[in-house]
Amino acid sequence: MKIIEPSFEILTPFQRADALEMLRHIERCARTCYKSEGKTTPDSAPAFVRKIAHTLKHESVIEHCSVSVLFICDRGVTHEIVRHRLAAYSQESTRYCNYGKEQFGREITVIRPPFWSECDDRFKFWQAVCEQAEIAYFGMLDYEATAQQARSVLPNSLKTEIVMTCNLREWRHVFRLRTSSKAHPQMQQLMRPLLLRFQEVMPELFDDMVPV
Repeated sequence: MKIIEPSFEILTPFQRADALEMLRHIERCARTCYKSEGKTTPDSAPAFVRKIAHTLKHESVIEHCSVSVLFICDRGVTHEIVRHRLAAYSQESTRYCNYGKEQFGREITVIRPPFWSECDDRFKFWQAVCEQAEIAYFGMLDYEATAQQARSVLPNSLKTEIVMTCNLREWRHVFRLRTSSKAHPQMQQLMRPLLLRFQEVMPELFDDMVPV
């Protein structure tokens, strides 16, 4: 059994130059509302978008751009992620992925919980339970159960990969909920660093967001 840390990867091109192109696209779309296209300049997008989103609260226009993020986390976290309706998802399937195959190293992979150190008895108990689940899973495969049948014994800590695509307005909503101190610790572990990345690349739309 392999134990790994959770992580994320932004799949959409998302450097500062890419963000500026998104801001220009949002500006073009938004200026349609006011017929102010003539006020567009090569450098007008950042200030315009900041004003329209934060001062005028005209957030619908930022729905014109979307970002895709790949999360590697446990399945419990994904059960919460997919509660966000205004998004598209593609997730690693335990119906079709047979972890007894060579491509998976013939082992299951689980996500390390952030709650305990490795010397904590609770961590050792968690690890033992996951190892027993792995034994049960491969035992079912040995008895010719299919992957979709054997998955019933896999733990919630099982590593999964999920791609989430949503527009920038929805990302603001996601960050507002999922970086809060009231969010699950494993959710915060993913979303707070991701928010920092969004703030670094596109401060015009995300630098007002402070986890509480």
